[in-house]
Amino acid sequence: MSKIIVFAFPVFLMCIALEFWWDQRQARLKGLSSRFGLSDSLNSLSLGLMSQLTGVLSKFIGLLLYAAVFDYIALFPDADLWKQPVGWLLALVIYDFCYYWLHRGGHRMAILWAAHGVHHQSQYYNLTTALRQTSTGAFFGWIFYLPMAVLGVPPLLFGIVALVDLLYQFWVHTEHVKKLGWFDRVFCSPSNHRVHHAINDGYLDRNYGGILVVWDQWFGTFTPEQETCVYGTRDPLNSWNPLWANTQGYVRLAQTSLQLPSWQDKIKVWFKPPGWLPASAAALEKPEFQMAKVSTYQPHRTTGQHAFASVQLVFILFAGAAFLWVADELPLQTAAVFCVGLCASLWVLGRYTEGQLRGWQAALLHGATATALALAQ
Repeated sequence: MSKIIVFAFPVFLMCIALEFWWDQRQARLKGLSSRFGLSDSLNSLSLGLMSQLTGVLSKFIGLLLYAAVFDYIALFPDADLWKQPVGWLLALVIYDFCYYWLHRGGHRMAILWAAHGVHHQSQYYNLTTALRQTSTGAFFGWIFYLPMAVLGVPPLLFGIVALVDLLYQFWVHTEHVKKLGWFDRVFCSPSNHRVHHAINDGYLDRNYGGILVVWDQWFGTFTPEQETCVYGTRDPLNSWNPLWANTQGYVRLAQTSLQLPSWQDKIKVWFKPPGWLPASAAALEKPEFQMAKVSTYQPHRTTGQHAFASVQLVFILFAGAAFLWVADELPLQTAAVFCVGLCASLWVLGRYTEGQLRGWQAALLHGATATALALAQ
């Protein structure tokens, strides 16, 4: 699967480049504001690569558990249905149904939101946002797909439809495709997925569908796009540090849990909706969210600093692609070393982009990381 992602990544980058060109053209011709922030896009790409790097180590959790349930509990493991195109299509529909409930759970349960919230942190909405993925989702997400193993969907077919569902969702992360009529009422589209990413009062926790939005129609979570969307999260990240992006949710949950006096509430806060507090903890409540106070996080960087950061990311992307190409053949210990080293480089890039490191410091740290990886090899 890692090699498929390596093949897909140049296509993603080409589509992003085309969208950026069109975005800048529209901005010049129509006087519109850009849908891109360079530092934000670099951060989204960093988080996308980090999710793939850590996925080399964590993907076995879900796959092994899925295979175990398939081997021992599957009701129809040898059904001819799964070997035919109609079975493949059925497996994709079942996967998308399971994804709807995982996605819905990711917004309605705090511990799942701590992982999924990474994808929503960007205050821009473009194709780089699609690649902004969590590195911790594999720890709990597998639970929602076990019904497919029970039904007897073979692990290989499960992996294929999972990849198809994921790749489909790339193109819907754009503001440059407007409403599509009947398509918006059946399928996940740019219009209704913009609603999903918005923090407007009327748009919160809506439109969870991956490929099909009919699940939202059936279960009462569909809302069409009307007012202009404002993107991000109501508890903003305000950082380009990819490690903090992945751990922020868990850290804040742990902090809240520690401050609650009741052991029952200390546990509940992880499984209740994000932001939940018991009545006895009113003192911990945050000020009410006000849309008028939303501001875009964008530390000043010069053109030269942006260019330096972009070059850094290009090198890390190439190194990451090379690692992912051979990752399945590497011993687990070696893969872990390369994963840690490349993630460290992404951390350095993020700290430089937000102004916490100087150029020479970033270059020195990158050089040290590259040397350590070469010696490890």
